[in-house]
Amino acid sequence: MAVGPPQSMPPLPPVAGFRLATGACGIKNGKRERDDLLLVEMAAETSVAGVFTRNRVHAAPVALCRQRLVGGSARGLVVNSGNANAVTGPGGMHAALAVTGEAARVMEIPAEACFVASTGVIGVPLPLEPILGALPQLQQQLTAGQWAQAARAIMTTDTFPKVVSRSCLIGGVPVTLVGMAKGAGMIRPDMATMLAFVFTDAAVTPAALQILLERSVEGSFNAISVDGDQSTNDSALLFASGRAGHAPIADPDHPEAVPFAAALEAVCQTLAQAIVRDGEGATKFVTITVSGAASEAQAKQAAMAIANSPLVKTALAGSDPNWGRILSSVGASGVELRPDRLSLWLGDVLVLERGQLAESYVEAKGAAVMAKEEISIRLDLAAGVAMRTVWSCDLTHGYITINADYRT
Repeated sequence: MAVGPPQSMPPLPPVAGFRLATGACGIKNGKRERDDLLLVEMAAETSVAGVFTRNRVHAAPVALCRQRLVGGSARGLVVNSGNANAVTGPGGMHAALAVTGEAARVMEIPAEACFVASTGVIGVPLPLEPILGALPQLQQQLTAGQWAQAARAIMTTDTFPKVVSRSCLIGGVPVTLVGMAKGAGMIRPDMATMLAFVFTDAAVTPAALQILLERSVEGSFNAISVDGDQSTNDSALLFASGRAGHAPIADPDHPEAVPFAAALEAVCQTLAQAIVRDGEGATKFVTITVSGAASEAQAKQAAMAIANSPLVKTALAGSDPNWGRILSSVGASGVELRPDRLSLWLGDVLVLERGQLAESYVEAKGAAVMAKEEISIRLDLAAGVAMRTVWSCDLTHGYITINADYRT
């Protein structure tokens, strides 16, 4: 069961320069039970930035997007669910080129400006016929603001669509951002199976947009864990149409870039946390903060060691305040620390104080915290002043059931 799925999806505004359409192609099993194909048309001169999986076994769409990202501009996007188009040999790239080629043809845009993403089963050839056959019809159905439908079309084992909107002012001009993501398992982004797409009417040069996206990903999609596994298809793409009407941002550190960067980070963090809340089989949402580290990198390394630990995750699932597992995972992480300086809190309960069990701690207090649906874990290394926060979930039998039956 997902942790905290939204009760209702708030209205989401259209974003100038983007039109969308979705369709049902039966990509996974031939049954057209729900939408599994998304087509996005973008205005001319739309800037693009992207961050992708570092898994050396990566999908053909990832390779193609990396190539096309060099151009810095985008006019279209095609996303399918149900099939990852990964580990499919030369046919995988042929399929990705065929899909973007047909999308470019029906939208009358350059093929090299069309991006593609896939998610689903690995090692199965992408069924081209239903996708290519659907694209002309989707082109005729393109319309603004179809964000909820788009977010549903890219889902696989997700239990709810993940989409969010934020706004800001750049030079006094209103700017809108809308982001969507999919992901519930195979989540340990090193920049998981995770896809994320953010659309904005801001005017930002490709170089500045890339830096701003990388910064936002580091504190959002690269700061979550569901199962500690890294995917072949992870992609985060940011598209900026420039239709808001303000002067273009060319310097990511310019004062006028600050409100946009904050809005972008808010979108990415909200989507990243939604992925954790929808973790396969998850029943607990966990915020992990490591402070007092020698550097931010060390703080994140320690926090992710806790977030990825199967022993910690299973203790969370059992509501067991087994704090020794937390310390063990950090001790094995390679970060600089002295055990006699560590302090640990479960929620507001002080468990460990300067390397010893706190005099005020009793097991019942820790158990009460661990029984909650939302849990915070805080560790002070007392080795410096750096701090990082990451998000994780528990690991339950539900996760095993979902993944054991995934291909059937």
